[in-house]
Amino acid sequence: MRIGLGFDIHRVTSERKLFLGGVQVPSEFGLEGHSDADVVLHAVMDALLGALALGDIGQHFPNTDAAYAGADSRDLARRVWAMICERGYRIANMDVMVLAEAPKIGPYTQQMRQTMAQLFECSPEQISVKATTMEKLGPIGRKEGIAAEAVVLLLPQTRETDVI
Repeated sequence: MRIGLGFDIHRVTSERKLFLGGVQVPSEFGLEGHSDADVVLHAVMDALLGALALGDIGQHFPNTDAAYAGADSRDLARRVWAMICERGYRIANMDVMVLAEAPKIGPYTQQMRQTMAQLFECSPEQISVKATTMEKLGPIGRKEGIAAEAVVLLLPQTRETDVI
């Protein structure tokens, strides 16, 4: 078993759309970043990479590289997932916490779970997405940013005949 932890935070901007967990969430603002600034997928990718001691997304997709400007985080996630599969691992479970004062995340968590299950070739039942506010405390509480934390448990791939 391998466990990974990921975290990401981005500042809000009125000049972009908001993407969380690979889903466009209706909002008056989006997030600043070199790519599409999807904090959920960024935290998950860091958790996946961390579980196998493969560094972080900044090492693999640096914000100094123009090739990743405006990149769709789903594409980056597919590349990270390929690295995990090449090393013979699969997802046992994933737990994601979104920290945001606004917008309300609850109506979109099921769609995020579905999208991430497709990206990471697992069942939505293996993925938890939940959200909390910061009770108006700090920069997230003042609606200056959104953050996400992710924990991932990876297991070695098994043949269909193997018993777990």
